[in-house]
Amino acid sequence: MTRALASAIIGITLSFFGGVAMAIEQPEYRVLESDGAFELREYQPYMLAETAVDASFLTAGNIAFGRLFRYISEKKIAMTAPVEQASSGGTYRVAFVVPRQFDRRSVPVPSDPRVTIREVPSRVVGAWRYSGRWTEENFRAAERSLREQLARRHLDPLPGDAAIIARYDAPFIPWFMRRNEVLLPLRSSAAGH
Repeated sequence: MTRALASAIIGITLSFFGGVAMAIEQPEYRVLESDGAFELREYQPYMLAETAVDASFLTAGNIAFGRLFRYISEKKIAMTAPVEQASSGGTYRVAFVVPRQFDRRSVPVPSDPRVTIREVPSRVVGAWRYSGRWTEENFRAAERSLREQLARRHLDPLPGDAAIIARYDAPFIPWFMRRNEVLLPLRSSAAGH
């Protein structure tokens, strides 16, 4: 195990279980509506360090995590949450949130050409929170629940397979304690909700 990986695991462990909790940075958003596992959120712009992987749902996340972890380790960038994963033209895009201390000019340039920096604009997103294992079946079941809630509210998600799985916890967190979410960005007309 490399020293950087060991440090990251210790840091993540302390953030969840330590006496002095370390805050893991997340994108900023305002909750517009909340109903059980459902939230309607307005996100501020943020940046992602992302990579595309042509593999199955679970394998893509594992391959991408290694690439992205090397990037943040080499550049000494703090770990953030969530790790996002979405389908994109037959591949999966997996991404870490870039800490707010960086902007487009100051964010460290990845040395691996498979890792890119992408800006995410301000947007309104439907969110469905669930716990459990990171399987595609769990993700798709939660996505169906989220789509039902959006339909009841006459809110339209972006077309196609726009659903994002957001993983907030480290892999060693017991599956029943994990915070997972499905995020569905909405059409711009939903911003006036």
